[in-house]
Amino acid sequence: MSTDQITAYKGFNDDWTCRGHQYEVGLTYETDGPVEQCRSGFHACETAIDVLGYYGPAESRFAEVLLEGKFDRDDSSDSKIAAAKITVVAELSLPDFIDRAVKQIVAMAKGTKKESGYQSAATNTGDQSAATNTGDQSAATNTGDRSAATNTGYQSAATNTGDRSAATNTGYRSAATNTGYRSAATNTGYRSAATNTGDRSAATNTGDRSAATNTGYRSAATNTGYRSAATNTGYRSAATNTGDRSAASVGGKASTAVSTDEDGKVMAEREGCSLFANEMVWSGSEYEIKSNACGITGRDGIEPGVWYRAKGGRLVEADQ
Repeated sequence: MSTDQITAYKGFNDDWTCRGHQYEVGLTYETDGPVEQCRSGFHACETAIDVLGYYGPAESRFAEVLLEGKFDRDDSSDSKIAAAKITVVAELSLPDFIDRAVKQIVAMAKGTKKESGYQSAATNTGDQSAATNTGDQSAATNTGDRSAATNTGYQSAATNTGDRSAATNTGYRSAATNTGYRSAATNTGYRSAATNTGDRSAATNTGDRSAATNTGYRSAATNTGYRSAATNTGYRSAATNTGDRSAASVGGKASTAVSTDEDGKVMAEREGCSLFANEMVWSGSEYEIKSNACGITGRDGIEPGVWYRAKGGRLVEADQ
């Protein structure tokens, strides 16, 4: 048991509830009772990516919180903490939340050794260069044109900013991020994140509860993980996923959001975007397509900024 003040991250249901308690951004909540992880007190995670283990990005809201008073943690598990006092400081959009998660993972991955071992780092800045490692908590980083940063380690990070570059990893709690033109960020790790902002770029992952997000022109964010989310804001971009209870949202002009699995939902933030979703039913042995629906925001009652799912061959609001 400890006392301190900690900045952390917390997930909520879409109505800002958690375990039956109603929260509101900007308010502080406190308990005089016992504080024990997974049993009592207010819970949050110091590491943002750990929140996805409890709240999937397709169906949740996220916030930066401040924990105060006495708290309890289990250092053998993840970064979850139970605290006596919590303040909901600010809501974080999914891209902002993932950006925080990526920065934390990159910071954790920075090691002192320059080989493929535990906590290792491979770094270069030359054109057509490559930085590669496989160690736990490792980092592969470069900024050269046509460069590649690749790792497979636990809590690893592959980062570059070069044109036509690629950042790839498969590690648990890993992150692949770049900002280069025609770049790609790809991972398959559980609770992983792939994010970029480059024009014509792609962020792709298949990990459970993972997120692929970008803001580049004609970019694509794609994943197939359970409770995963694909989000972008680029013009003529596409957000696509096939994971159960997943969500695809777009913000750019003339963009498309596609979700093909059970309980999937789609949303566009502006008019003139295409939405497509499947309605799935359980046949007793597998899911089958019962119907599908498509529409264009701003037409036939399909509104921007509203989440939709398929039902009976038409798009209906996701909470119906």
